[in-house]
Formats: sequence, structure tokens, C-alpha cells
Amino acid sequence: MARRRQRLAERRRSVGLTQEDLAEKLGVDRSTVVRWETGTASPQPWMRPRLADALLITVEELVDLLANEAERDGRAPAAQGAAFPDRATAYPDTAADLRHHFDELATRYDRAPSASLLAKGGEQLSLITYMARNAPHGRAGRELLTLQADALTFMGQLVWDASQRRDHATARHYYDESLRVARHLHDPTLEGRARLRTSYVALYGAHDPRAGLELALQAAETARPTSPAVTGLALLHAGEAYAMLGRAKDCESTLAAAQQQLERTDGMDAAADLVSSAQFGRLAGSCYLSLGQYRRAQELLEATAAELQDRRKSRAIVLGNLTLAYIRQGEVDAAVAALTKAITEVQETRGGGGLNVVFSAARELSPWRQERIVADVHDQLFALMATA
Repeated sequence: MARRRQRLAERRRSVGLTQEDLAEKLGVDRSTVVRWETGTASPQPWMRPRLADALLITVEELVDLLANEAERDGRAPAAQGAAFPDRATAYPDTAADLRHHFDELATRYDRAPSASLLAKGGEQLSLITYMARNAPHGRAGRELLTLQADALTFMGQLVWDASQRRDHATARHYYDESLRVARHLHDPTLEGRARLRTSYVALYGAHDPRAGLELALQAAETARPTSPAVTGLALLHAGEAYAMLGRAKDCESTLAAAQQQLERTDGMDAAADLVSSAQFGRLAGSCYLSLGQYRRAQELLEATAAELQDRRKSRAIVLGNLTLAYIRQGEVDAAVAALTKAITEVQETRGGGGLNVVFSAARELSPWRQERIVADVHDQLFALMATA
């Protein structure tokens, strides 16, 4: 039987790799590579950046290689399970429909485990990338490219969170691809968002506040002409980087600048949906926690936790930081109460940030582990670990 992905096999051979070589580089079985090349299976979303690297191509080029013959002829792709619309007439509606489905998926991020969204996110990204590549020039084509940049950023976010903030390389690969599309569009807002996400990896994954600070400031400067929302968010994270470095005055001034930018956000800002009333308190509370101003951090985090009832991953992080603020003031009962709530949120969402801060807070409770309430919360954590 002829291979449905002959071009994928040809690319592998062109870079001097056998199926066994490629399987070894990726840490999979040779049979997995065979299934990819025969079209009976597709690489998982988090595997695609690694596969693209091995083949010395971009993720976008890989999507094209993964397309079967029907897709290249413009017919319905079997892997997607739905026919593509006629290219000559359907792009405006298609762009709107794809944006609607993407936005629906993105709204689930803060309430559902990222691992449960990865497959759908990868499917959407593949379809969006295909449509963007074949779109006519003009408004519809630009809308599809903009959506592609958003989908790439979202996939990086999903992969990083699902890996409990460990898979930095794959996340950065998706962000770099988003950055490339944003530059092609000459869109400072999209470019700033991609740079900002990369700063998160440096700050909260690699724990490198200097690199995170530089990236956050770059994101703010990039987005400043077009998006107070992205500029303000970037400055909030720059403020946290300053706090991690112990630079209190720089942190305070940067938080003030961030607040001014966020207050300027209006409906004309393409990134306005990223801004919520709780963001300043969440980041400022974390800043004061890093600076050792625990009472001030507590007040901000308590107020913020109350606002975040519908954003469970964010709420878990806030409650975890609130636990740390209580512990460092010797308020063990309040710390246990906050940590119990944080664990409940993490059990439902499996958010990487929440898991990290919950276990950090539990470690700081260790001096009181002989107390019954602390022992009970540690039992909850053991149960959480068993189902992770």
C-alpha cells in the first residue's frame, strides 16, 4: 500500500535518518514512526516540536508533511473528521467559526486539567495552520494567521502546564513559532504576548529572574504602541522579577506603571480579554511575599482569592501563596485552612503552577507536622500525589 505521508518519509531520509534513528532521537518505538509515516497515527501535540527539530523544519512545515494526499488535493482530511470548505468562498465564515471554537477551548483552561485539552488544542492548531497556509490574501487570511499565532501560544501554555512547568523546551518552541507569525503580521500585540509567555518560563520554570525580567521588559516595550493590556501584564511580571531579585524600589515603581497601563485598557485593545480585576492583586501579593512583606501580601492575596471563584488554576496559586504568607507570620491554623482550599482546586484542575506552590507551602509546614491539622493536610497531599 502506498504511504499516505510519503513526504514525511522523504524528509526523514533527506536528513540522513532511518526510522530507527528517528525513533531513538525522540524516545519512541520504531513502530510509532511507521504509524506516523503510513498515516495510521499522528504525533501528539507535545511531540511535534521535537519531531520538527529532528527533521530540521518548523512546526508549520511539519503540519504540511503530516497532511495526507487528500488534504494536498484540497479534499476533506480524514484525520480531522470534517470536510474543509471550498477555498474560494468560505474563508470569512471559516475564520469566524475557527475563532469561536478556539475561544471556547481557551475559556476552559482555568477550569480543566491541561492534559485533557491537549488533544483538542493540537487538532485545532493543525486545522488552523492548514487553513492559514491556504488562505487568500486579505482580511480573512490575516484573521487566520492571527488565530494561528494565538493557537500556537495556547499550545505552549497547555504543554507547559500539563508538564507541571517542566517541559520548557516544547513550550518555548510553540512561543517562538507564535513570535514568527506575529512578526510576519507586523503585530506588536501578538509579538508582545508571545514574548510575555516566554518570560513566564524563565521566571516560574527555570527560576531565572534576570532572564525573566529582560523578557518581560521586552514584551512591555514591544506591545506598548498597541496594547496597554499586554504592556501592563508584562510590567506586572517584571515587577515580580524585581521582587525575586530583592529590588523593592524597582518592584514598587514597576507595579505602579503596570497599574496605569491596565487602567488604560479599553475595548479597542485586541488583548483586552486578558485583563481581569484580580490580576494586579495576584501579582502584587506575590511580589510582597518575595520581598518579605507578609502582612501586605496576605491582605492582597485574601482579597484576590475571593475574586477568583471561577478561575480555579489562578485561585490555587493565590491560595498557595496566601498559605506561605500565613506560615511566615506563624499563623498555622489560617495556613492550613488556605492550603486545604488550594489542594481542592488543584485536585480538580491539575494546574502546574498550583501543584508547585502547594507542595512548596507543605514543605514550609513541616516544622508543625506533629500537629493534627497539619498531619491531616499532609495526608491530603499524599492522596494528591498518588493520583497525579
